[in-house]
Amino acid sequence: MRDHSYSSTHPPLPPTTEDDRVSWLRLLRSRRVGVATFWRLLSEHGTAQDALQALPEVARAAGVQKYDSCPEGVVLAEMKAARARGARLVCRGEAAYPTDLAEIDDAPPMLWVIGDTTALSRPMIALVGARNASSLGLRMARSLSADLGQAGYQIVSGLARGIDTAAHLEALETGTVAVLAGGVDVLYPSENTRLAEDIVAKGGALISEQPMGLQPMARHFPTRNRIVSGLARAVVVVEAAAKSGSLITARTALDQGREVLAVPGHPMDARASGCNILIRDGARLVRNGADVLETLPDIHTAAQPELPGFEEEPLEDVVARLPQTPAPKRSLRDTAKLHLQILKQLGPSPVAEDQLIRDLGAPSGEVAPALTDLELEGRVQRKPGGFLTLVPDASETRH
Repeated sequence: MRDHSYSSTHPPLPPTTEDDRVSWLRLLRSRRVGVATFWRLLSEHGTAQDALQALPEVARAAGVQKYDSCPEGVVLAEMKAARARGARLVCRGEAAYPTDLAEIDDAPPMLWVIGDTTALSRPMIALVGARNASSLGLRMARSLSADLGQAGYQIVSGLARGIDTAAHLEALETGTVAVLAGGVDVLYPSENTRLAEDIVAKGGALISEQPMGLQPMARHFPTRNRIVSGLARAVVVVEAAAKSGSLITARTALDQGREVLAVPGHPMDARASGCNILIRDGARLVRNGADVLETLPDIHTAAQPELPGFEEEPLEDVVARLPQTPAPKRSLRDTAKLHLQILKQLGPSPVAEDQLIRDLGAPSGEVAPALTDLELEGRVQRKPGGFLTLVPDASETRH
């Protein structure tokens, strides 16, 4: 087995046949395989089919017995449900996959899309905020949505009550994309069913990385939020409490290198406390759409002409010329020792993977497979933005 470092700039090639797409979906739907583990396995084994064959042995090596990959029938049923609902599967690396989203470290391997997939290729700005928004907050969301839409940006948000709803409604004519926490066919809250239908009818799109028919749970919303910010070139928080999902979105956006902006509010209004905290900590203050547009390059600027005499070399040719270094063999004792070192470094508070590698002082090529083992074993959990935490039940292994 060779150690291929996963690169967000040059992802593995997308599936080219229906069997490949089934294998991708089976791998992602397999037990304890999250997004990061999916990419790691695909990088190490080359194809999803090979990764699926190796997965039971990888799980056994991590101490998980009687491991079975996701059955093909489960995936075929999901794809049948998607066809019945008019959803299309878009894989990372395909032309329809959003370019900005593809750049983040934990980009979803696949998205279910209902609506116009070309909407995903247009530049977007995220508007997020409180569900129990004030009348002033709703008015501000509508105003910003209108200004940014007229400037050529689509509005992306989470179809939630309050600020999300106001932003989507105002952007129906100029374009909007809704990211769902559950399955793309599960409209939550149900009161926004008509809004979701209007988004699709007006040329926008509904998207989700979750299986068809999945009812959203609390743990799904933070992972949904990383997609909202990943799609956007800037995230504007209109109204948010100090502890809210909108602030999670803002922090994830910062990790992704996105611009974060906030609308100020009265210091005595708890619904504005999160926005005021963001501004205090360096987020740009927003009064109108012009303040947002000032932070971004002009999307109407003509592209620079290509220089003559240069042709882009196909990615496959570049990869073929890269030197392939076999992964170093590690003894079971060394592996167990590294696992223990990782568990001692982690706790309930999220730690960035690159920071963990620096703290351990070990090569990333050794730490990455160990993290995959621990994740499959259920002792380490990955969080949005490339962060890691210790699963509570694993705390006793640290002593």
